[in-house]
Amino acid sequence: MDSTTAGVIFVVSLVVVLAAVYRPAGDYMYRVFTGTKHSRAERGIYKVIGVDPEAEQPWGVYARSVLAFSAISIVFLYLFMRLQGRLMLSLGFDSLTPELSWNTAVSFVANTNWQAYSGESTMGHLVQMAGLAAQNFVSAAVGIAVCVALVRGFARNRTEHLGNFWVDLTRICLRILLPVATVAAIVFIAAGAVQNFSSSDEISTLAGGTQTIPGGPAASQEAIKLLGTNGGGFWNVNSAHPLSNPTAWTNWIQIFLILLIPVAMPRAFGRMVGSNKQGYAIIAAMSVIALASIFLLNLSNGLGANTVPAAAGAGTEGTETRFGVLNSATFGAATTLTSTGAVDSFHSSYSSFGGGLTMLNMMLGEIAPGGTGSGLYGMLMLAVITVFVAGLMVGRTPEYLGKKISSREIKFASLYLLATPALVLVGTAIAMANPTARESMLSSGAHGFSEVLYAFTSASNNNGSAFAGLSANTGFYNTALGICMLLGRFLPIIFVLGLAGSLAAQKPTPESAGTLKTYQPLFVGMLVGVVVIVVALTFLPALALGPIAEGLS
Repeated sequence: MDSTTAGVIFVVSLVVVLAAVYRPAGDYMYRVFTGTKHSRAERGIYKVIGVDPEAEQPWGVYARSVLAFSAISIVFLYLFMRLQGRLMLSLGFDSLTPELSWNTAVSFVANTNWQAYSGESTMGHLVQMAGLAAQNFVSAAVGIAVCVALVRGFARNRTEHLGNFWVDLTRICLRILLPVATVAAIVFIAAGAVQNFSSSDEISTLAGGTQTIPGGPAASQEAIKLLGTNGGGFWNVNSAHPLSNPTAWTNWIQIFLILLIPVAMPRAFGRMVGSNKQGYAIIAAMSVIALASIFLLNLSNGLGANTVPAAAGAGTEGTETRFGVLNSATFGAATTLTSTGAVDSFHSSYSSFGGGLTMLNMMLGEIAPGGTGSGLYGMLMLAVITVFVAGLMVGRTPEYLGKKISSREIKFASLYLLATPALVLVGTAIAMANPTARESMLSSGAHGFSEVLYAFTSASNNNGSAFAGLSANTGFYNTALGICMLLGRFLPIIFVLGLAGSLAAQKPTPESAGTLKTYQPLFVGMLVGVVVIVVALTFLPALALGPIAEGLS
């Protein structure tokens, strides 16, 4: 079987299996989000933290709960890393510097998992497990909880209540993330991934030398890093490491885990708003964008236009040879279309246009299908923009899911739309104007600019993947990217919850002859058009200076 056929089978099988689990997984999450009974373990947690599970919160209180929980998490994780050298299972590693501790704490709490360090030479097992892996669970749950609050805003009428953040957080962790991650970790262990407390082992090689093989609780962290669209790897080479991603079929499972929750969320959305057709419309728009990206990324790397890739038959540089070019490109598309950031190949080594596509995936807002929760709420914010544009075209007040989109709602959606591009473009401009920051670039010219643009795109969109080549463990980048990760996560969340509160307070608007049918192909096409025109064109000048200029040179 040739590599092209294998790559097609790889992608088609993923699509088929994801389509098969769309309904059962979405229905299960719907029951979790709307259930009224609490398990004994959940009641025990509520008692410990002093929460009344029956009391619901208006959007302001819900937002303050999200921010308070995240702020405490950042402080805890920062102190954890600053004290690492004094803790057990530190493996003899020193405590992290203040700048790196800040950057990493913000990164994992913001579901970004940007790593300016090599895990195997920096982090002890305790910090990896109780600090980083624990944040992989709760940061993913925060994104889903915020999304559920927004959907409740569409589904509810004449109320200020959006649910209870602490109940949502607990249920999502215990009923969704923990069970699936446990099964996935067992599968990875069975496939050959490492799960132990060993520091390292010395083995003899076939050539007669010795090699140090690092150990640790990798399989458990690997499972939740993918399921929660986190992306932070136990080792520096992330999912290219054979002890975390041993075979080609585990590579398939890793992509499946990345896409599982984001793909199923539109089904839960449709159930919650009382119309499965609305869920199908959202997943259709996501699918159009995702499949186009996967096809183009595979095409650009499998049929490289540059001289060396063309001679070799594909762009093999920086690609894990166990997986091949096409499977690696599919992984790259999946991780940048979501907010995962895990990598099994170097995006910097992709073709010029291929590297640009990975950037574009993130610049779209990672909404196809996006991160856990963040992908769906990002697409719903763009859906609000779409019905507003459609309303302007026909001269009537726009409506979406029985709610009028007035000036208040469109302000929240517009602020959401502008927040991330502002962080990306301003951050990149400051870095390129800073001589010290430019010294961190491995390359000069268009490729060097792409390294910096990718870093700020990844941080501001809470992706976490790196382009390779940029030395980001410096005072400037640790601080600047940490600020972008922080604002890129929580500013949009505030705008999402503000919109949810505004929608929930409205009375329902009956559907009329002039109402745009938001479950029909016309709306799906308009939504995809808004994503491409309104969002993508924002970054066109920056892309023209980087990957486009490099590809045309």
